[in-house]
Amino acid sequence: MTIRTILVDDESLAIQGLELRLAAHEDVEIIDKCMNGREAIRAIKTHKPDLVFLDIQMPGFDGFSVVQGLMEVEPPLVVFVTAYSDHAIRAFEAQAVDYLMKPVEESRLADTLDRVRQRLTEKRGQAEVEKLKEVLAEVAPDTAAEMEAEGDDAVGANRFEKLINIKDRGQIFRVDVDTIEMIEAAGDYMVINTGDNSLVLRETMKDLEKRLDPRRFQRVHRSTIVNLDLVKQVKPHTNGECFLILESGSQVKVSRSYRDVVARFVH
Repeated sequence: MTIRTILVDDESLAIQGLELRLAAHEDVEIIDKCMNGREAIRAIKTHKPDLVFLDIQMPGFDGFSVVQGLMEVEPPLVVFVTAYSDHAIRAFEAQAVDYLMKPVEESRLADTLDRVRQRLTEKRGQAEVEKLKEVLAEVAPDTAAEMEAEGDDAVGANRFEKLINIKDRGQIFRVDVDTIEMIEAAGDYMVINTGDNSLVLRETMKDLEKRLDPRRFQRVHRSTIVNLDLVKQVKPHTNGECFLILESGSQVKVSRSYRDVVARFVH
């Protein structure tokens, strides 16, 4: 797998330094280098790279403006590179694969490229599946229908977040969704409980639900979502309500209006 890559930085020495470090990775092919944001947008639309190393601080169009300028096309994976750590939060909000500080450390770069390879493998694997479905739909429609039925669950699961970036108390936490036990709403904020920690995420429950696999995360109350994989006991309560006992020992009341939804997963 070749990773077709574009480097973007207004400092030629920075590009040369990154190019030198990337030379140690044989699967990385540098297809273009750009000195400003406008050049970068044109190059990305023309070459359609897999990956872009993008400086944030550039005159005119900065790195974030480049990302915004690609909204109408399928964007490449982006790794922001900068000398200023205070841009980290915006970088993660822009769905960057990673955020590297200058001068770029070789070990840190290697970790980033491992993450890029994983993302590209998932992306290309899904593209191959879609091509196969198109061919089968023409030559063997019955087989295509069977594949569609069998693959819906697996494909659906890949659409949802595996890691959620949370800015809390001035820090960025990367939370594995598998560890999330319960989510509670507090206005436009969500309290993410992982059993041994609680973090506050500024997001509505409606938007957060779209990012989580509904086969695992279900709303059991108007303001509570539970990870059903971490439910170890169900305790009946009065008036048709019940309590879910979670792995941490926490108890969550299930209101009557959500009882039937939860029953499909925990019984």
